[in-house]
Amino acid sequence: MIEEKIKELGFTLPETPKPLAAYVPVVLSDKLVFTAGQVPLQDGKIKFVGKLGLDVSQDDGKKAAEICVLNCLSVVKSAAGSLDNIESIVKLTVFVNSSEDFTAQPAVANGASELLIKIFGEKGKHARSAVGASQLPAGAAVEIEMIAKLK
Repeated sequence: MIEEKIKELGFTLPETPKPLAAYVPVVLSDKLVFTAGQVPLQDGKIKFVGKLGLDVSQDDGKKAAEICVLNCLSVVKSAAGSLDNIESIVKLTVFVNSSEDFTAQPAVANGASELLIKIFGEKGKHARSAVGASQLPAGAAVEIEMIAKLK
């Protein structure tokens, strides 16, 4: 049902992205699923590259965050078997590749947070950190890690 909701919202759950380095994409600990950081990888390419406030608009940053969170959900599904096994989204950490004077990291992170609430309703509400970074892997505009709780 959750995957149907994602489609109804006009999005597609991607294949689980392959790690870009020497780490695993997901760790399951009791009922908690921890994802590695996910960049806006779409069809094998990073869709939004550059710094917010310089190369990437705030609106495109929000779109990048949506792609990142969909990649997180794909990784969670690989550990949980189904997105319907998610009890709640616990926490997001959103890293925003920011120019020196860019301070709207929370607005960029809202792209991910708002999508999770549309998908999961109350169960999608979560704690969150939105952090400015001077650079992210492969120049990605946004990177997100997620903690979800399974039923």
